[in-house]
Amino acid sequence: MKEDIQKPKVKNVTLAIAKKVNELNAVEWHVYLINNNSFDIENTLVSSTGYGKKDGEEQKTSTLRHFLQTVAAKSTALIEPINPDVFHLNNEYWVSYYIGSTIYDKKFIFVPDSIQDENLVYIKELKMEGILHS
Repeated sequence: MKEDIQKPKVKNVTLAIAKKVNELNAVEWHVYLINNNSFDIENTLVSSTGYGKKDGEEQKTSTLRHFLQTVAAKSTALIEPINPDVFHLNNEYWVSYYIGSTIYDKKFIFVPDSIQDENLVYIKELKMEGILHS
């Protein structure tokens, strides 16, 4: 049965949305995958979508998919830029990857209005401020 399938627990892999000022003095936000394991993760697929309501109307963004061949141990990978116009939505990232022949997956959801300056923390892996998902 489906409930009998043992899903391995994702450890030391997380997402962050970080803010930086570019060379034109404009603020940019980007989504990063952080691999804090002592080993590489392989064939990583990240699916992103936004959904929710604004002024009582349902809104949904396009679903984007990103493939990363290898994310090295103790490293980060840029996933995508994110526009502040979607911060009022649930921003969902579904991450799947392999360690050996075992597949791991986890859904990370940044809830509406959680991506704000007052929630920024320093993320040492990125050497930037951002919102770190656990």
